[in-house]
Amino acid sequence: MQIPFKFNLSQSSSSSSLFFVLLLFCCHGANGFGTMGPISASFGEYEVFCSIDASGKQDVICWGKNTTSPQPISSSSYVTNIPAMSALSGGEGFLCGILANTSQAFCWAATSKQNADPVLVPAVYKNTAYSRIAAGKNHVCAVRGSYYSDRDSGTVDCWQILKRGKNGTLTAVLNGLFFDQSVVNLEMNSVVSGEGFTCGGVRDGGLVCWGPNSTSLKVSNVTDSFSALAAGRTALCGVSNITGDVRCWGDIEPPTTTEVCFVSLSGGARHFCGVREDNHVVQCWGNLSSSLVPKGYGFMAIASSDYTTCGIREDDLLLDCWLVNASKADFDPPLELSSPGLCRSSSCGVNEFDFNVSVLSEPDLTSLCVRQGLRICSPCGYNCSQGYFLSSPCTRNSDRVCTACSLCQNSSCLSVCRLHSSNGFFHWHHIRTWVLIVGSSALCLLLILVCVCFFRCCACSRGQRHGKHSKSCIGKHEQEDNDDVIGNGNGNGHLHSFPSASSCPGLPQVFRLSELKDATNGFKEFNELGRGSHGFVYKANLADGRVVAVKRANAATIIHTNNRDFEMELELLCKIRHCNVVNLLGYCAEMGERLLVYEYMSHGTLSDHIHGGLSPLNWSLRLKIAMQSAKGVEYLHKELSPPIVHKDLKSSSILLDSEWGARVSDFGLVISSDKDLNADLESDVYSFGIVLLEILSGRKAHDIDFDPPNVVEWAVPLFKQGKAAAIIDRSVALPRNVEPLLKLGDIAELAVRENPSERPSMSDIASWLEQIVRDGLIL
Repeated sequence: MQIPFKFNLSQSSSSSSLFFVLLLFCCHGANGFGTMGPISASFGEYEVFCSIDASGKQDVICWGKNTTSPQPISSSSYVTNIPAMSALSGGEGFLCGILANTSQAFCWAATSKQNADPVLVPAVYKNTAYSRIAAGKNHVCAVRGSYYSDRDSGTVDCWQILKRGKNGTLTAVLNGLFFDQSVVNLEMNSVVSGEGFTCGGVRDGGLVCWGPNSTSLKVSNVTDSFSALAAGRTALCGVSNITGDVRCWGDIEPPTTTEVCFVSLSGGARHFCGVREDNHVVQCWGNLSSSLVPKGYGFMAIASSDYTTCGIREDDLLLDCWLVNASKADFDPPLELSSPGLCRSSSCGVNEFDFNVSVLSEPDLTSLCVRQGLRICSPCGYNCSQGYFLSSPCTRNSDRVCTACSLCQNSSCLSVCRLHSSNGFFHWHHIRTWVLIVGSSALCLLLILVCVCFFRCCACSRGQRHGKHSKSCIGKHEQEDNDDVIGNGNGNGHLHSFPSASSCPGLPQVFRLSELKDATNGFKEFNELGRGSHGFVYKANLADGRVVAVKRANAATIIHTNNRDFEMELELLCKIRHCNVVNLLGYCAEMGERLLVYEYMSHGTLSDHIHGGLSPLNWSLRLKIAMQSAKGVEYLHKELSPPIVHKDLKSSSILLDSEWGARVSDFGLVISSDKDLNADLESDVYSFGIVLLEILSGRKAHDIDFDPPNVVEWAVPLFKQGKAAAIIDRSVALPRNVEPLLKLGDIAELAVRENPSERPSMSDIASWLEQIVRDGLIL
């Protein structure tokens, strides 16, 4: 399924008095889900989140702790035969819903231990239609009436769900704990449940609570009606239709923020969260770390378990979860689209828009509801979060559109995006003037530097042409008479000084063995950066202050490499100059040593970051690294003559410089014959495809802790099943726009095709990745 993308969420300002008037107008009649909605969660030991999917079938998607390949609930291992749902609500260890086709209640266990009838509804109520349902700790209450009827209120039925037997099988039972004569005949238009209590909004106004623990809430003489209600374990919060304020009862205080209206609420063990109406951003209060709440984008609906809250993001309908505190177990939601709201038959009201399914770009999808004539009405936003400006207001068929401030090009968005200070000095035309001045100055300076460099290099070239050495880029230091001269192999070569790298950029410098020994502290182990079959790599601090990497060949490599082979290797390395390749700075060939001096890559290897415990790299940086490394390999394949084949391309051979730029290294000097060239180039493409899979999934190329251990054998079947989204590394926060990641998966799948003729060239891959980086909005 393709995913919709639009620019969202920016912050605008208005006077407090005008805002308060607007607040009262917008909050009145807001459509809140309470604890029943398109997403819900079970409490307790078996915390499971479920949501209604956006496929038009109203199937249920569930996920739990450390779920790596979530499946639809109908095909999961712990429950079967779950029909389409209109709405969901969660209790402790179980979930409930209203069936989409019959409006009947349906409850099921959130654990594989449940072996009995999964319906968990007493026989007397199994054929009853309900319009609202609310699951508590071990009980359920539901409002009678067809879910899709115009009548939105009815009397309430309640039953308990208890554990039976040694294996804790859940069973639905009737008893009098939640029977209250004072409310049995009241008609409710909303209902929420917590630990030992249920509360309902009375049709004619007011709020009543009942159940064994209801008195602890201290709800009395409440005459307000509420646009949104939510219950946690031991508390209750609601949004007043009269004032727009959040009122709370039980062991939690309302949010301290004033003049904020919420359109959706959810409650956990000791925390509540709400979706703000103005910009749809989530705000939480209670016992939690607010720093863990997502910033910068909004949600259509949210739900909470004891210690986790998950929501359906408004800009792409993807699921996102966050923790109350970082010490608790994390949840891994599936990368699938969820319904932004509940299907209903009534028309959308004021401050609501009819969700337009066309934004999903699915040609065969005409509605997110299973029945014709139904619609999803979502609350309008009228403001945007910081970094975005309001470019289009909410209409009957679409929400307001927020555009990134980087695209602000007129006076209407300048103040919102704060592109000038309050004194008006930095107006847009002033910014453009300064940009022009600074740009012109930089260009002139660049031209001067290029000219200076050109004349110096010409002088160096003339010096080489007049010398007795060959036209090779390999030079020699002046050495004392008793030093061995390694150059032409006979010890009689003419000695001349080689220009330094600083005076002649692009040409390698000849280093003395003594200075490289000093720079590496005698090639001590603590200076070692890495090792391979051909030798060791050391970090070196040169006397002139430069930090470089020194590759020292081991004895076996030296024995099997004569002087002429070493010179040929240097000749080729001299030609390799690219910003996405680790370039040769110099060499040393004294006392039988073979030392190559390269640029130092201060941020280590790509493998170090995605597999080795260093910073995991965000998605923007991962895409940039993929593109730059592709350009490096493309350079070796296309720009050099003859082409150089890497032959050992992997995440550990992609290094990151001080500015996080990607450089290809360890490419050796494998030059293929015309006969083998295509096969060797295609082999590099395959290897690069594995690197892309590592970047996308966070998995190693081969890891015995997984089944199958080979990343290609694991990923390719998912591609073929249309489940490429399941490959994406969930240890890194998802970006607002995941389309570039899905495109990256498409490229990886092409690169690892079994048939080499079906693989793209590195030039194609580099071009595609550059397009993704250029067009993709990764924030």
